[in-house]
This record gives sequence, C-alpha cells and structure tokens, in this order.
Amino acid sequence: METSKKHKIGIVCYPTYGGSGVVATELGISLAEKGHEVHFISYSQPFRLDVFCQNTFFHEVSVPDYPLFDYTPYELNLTSKLVDVVLHEGLSLLHVHYAIPHASAAIQAKHILETYGLHIPIVTTLHGTDITLLGKDKSFKPVIEYAINKSDAVTAVSEDLIKETHSHFRIQKEIKMIPNFIDLNLYSQEVDKKLRSKIAKDDEKILVHISNFRKVKRVEDVIKIFNNVQKVVPSKLLMIGDGPDRVRAERLCRKLKISEKVKFMGKLKSVEEFLSISDIFVLPSETESFGLVALEAMASENAVISTNSGGLSEVNIQNETGYLSDVGNVQEMSENVIKLLSDEERLEQFKNNAFKHAQKFNLPSILPLYESLYFNVIKTK
Repeated sequence: METSKKHKIGIVCYPTYGGSGVVATELGISLAEKGHEVHFISYSQPFRLDVFCQNTFFHEVSVPDYPLFDYTPYELNLTSKLVDVVLHEGLSLLHVHYAIPHASAAIQAKHILETYGLHIPIVTTLHGTDITLLGKDKSFKPVIEYAINKSDAVTAVSEDLIKETHSHFRIQKEIKMIPNFIDLNLYSQEVDKKLRSKIAKDDEKILVHISNFRKVKRVEDVIKIFNNVQKVVPSKLLMIGDGPDRVRAERLCRKLKISEKVKFMGKLKSVEEFLSISDIFVLPSETESFGLVALEAMASENAVISTNSGGLSEVNIQNETGYLSDVGNVQEMSENVIKLLSDEERLEQFKNNAFKHAQKFNLPSILPLYESLYFNVIKTK
C-alpha cells in the first residue's frame, strides 16, 4: 500500500477471547499506528481494545429483542450497521474475519450500498471454525460459498486451511495465505523469578496449556500427558483459559491425585508472563487451523508438544521446535515431553529454535502483506 495514502478501514470481528479476535484487533491497532483510520464493528468492544488508541473507533452492533423473532437476527443488525458506518464514516474497505455471519453480512451491505452509488471492497479472512466446523453443516454451505466467492479478496491463515476450504466448498475465488502473526515485543520478557518460585521449585519444570477448553482442544489429554510426565520428571502444569471441559479436567486431576501439581488459572488477558516462566507448551488439539497460541508460546521460548492436525505442522516444526503426534496419542506425546525435559541441552536448543521460528511471524513482517492486499482491492474498485 502506498505509504503516503491512508485509508479508512472497517474491521468486523468477534470481540471474544480467541485467536481470530486477537489477530483482527492487533491488526487494526497496528494499522492505526501507521496512520490509517480503523473502525471496529462488533456486538461489544474487542477485549484487547481496552486502552485508548489513536485513529481507532468502535461501533457497537445493537441487538434488540424483537417479539416477532424466536432468535435475534444478528446478521441483519450487523448488515444495517455496516451500511450505516460505511455511509457516515466514508470507509474505503471492509475487512471481515469469518465467512459467516461477518462476510455474508458484509456482502449484503455491499449490495445495499450499491443502491446509494457506493462500491465498498470486501476482504474476507478465514480463520478455521467457519470452515472446519460450520463447513460440515450442509445447511450453511450455499451461504459460505456465496460469501467467499463474492468477496473482493480472500485470505486464510494457513495452507492447510486453504486445502480444507477447497475440499468443502466450490470456490472460484483465489485464496491467499497470510499467516497469523504476533508482536514479538510483547514476549521479550525476562523470566520473573519471583513468580516462578510461587509456581514451582527450582528443580521442577513447568508445562503450560492455553485454550478455550472446548472438546476440540482435548484438555483431558493434557492432564493425562502431565500425569505421565510428573511420575518421571518433577514438574507443574499451568492450565490457562476456561470453557465447558474445565470441570472434566479438574475431576480427572482429582481422580489421578495430582491436583496440587496442576494450577487452573482461568482466563487471563495477558499470558506473556506465565509463558516466560514455562518450559514446554502442550497442545493436543483435534484440529487447529493455525495454532496461534502455540506461536505465542514459541515467542516466549517454549518448546511445543502438539498434534499434527490442521496447520500445526506449519507452526511447530518436527524435531526442531518440538514434536508432532497423531491426535489422541497420549503415550507418544508423554514420551516426547519426558525426552525433552530429561535432556537440558536438547530442551534449550528446541527453545532457541522455537523463538527463531516465531520471528518469521512477527507483525512488522506480516502487516505489509495486508496493506498490499488492501491497496490492490481499493485500486480496482
């Protein structure tokens, strides 16, 4: 994108604690810091947009309770809000994260705006769940296909997700791979020795898992892996996040009698200080389109033990930054953790490799890819 040309960009995302919301918000903040005017549009303020940022604005999608409807028509409310913001703020482009309801609402808004004589380009970023979960529901298929094919540009966060999208849908639109990113400045923290001493003894290692504790994350596998590890290597486990499977994980800890070695931390806005004191990040997910949280751990010099599902092999490099195993292979993952924790030299090498690999995904390297994409779609409108 021309450095002298600044644009008004609308970003539509989920505001919740999750990878897509984090990426969308950090992208918007970074664009604003470069002088672009960024308008966030969602049903509540994105959780990382909790401090004042120059050139950023938030537009709330109100969701009134209509007596006529059994279910609140959020997509219609979002469509109307998009039309309103584009008209009154003079936006140059809409960047929507997730095919439905965000891209489908944006396409509807685009058609409405054309009746006003306005053409607004739509950039759609696919993050995974809209394809891997909703894509398996045939009732959504026509809408997702239409939203993707009618977008002016489409991106996906991994090569695996692009393949997955083509396997589920009839896509005529080119899908460009732009990976998720991190701001390495957030993770260049020194180890907080005082904090570490509160979690573990000097001779103990620290394992960590971060997720939304949904079924797909297989948090019980994390507990089983740690149980095998702690029998061989003195260690503690940090479970960061929350969700429907937390209770099952806590029950399993009590059953295995390891509760005193496992700390459930709940949802944390900032995980960097805890990642800085940990040694190995464990992610036994059934599927991950990218694995942003693994990348965050690697930026904090954690070796990674993960499954080989989805885009994880594009982030965690086998026998270099960590180890990959088939989904559900708790025994192999346990052995890999023990192998690393029992070899200090190898562990340090993997930690260093992880940090070096994470540098490839640093925000300053990825941001120009989005800016170039924006410039191309705005230029051709």
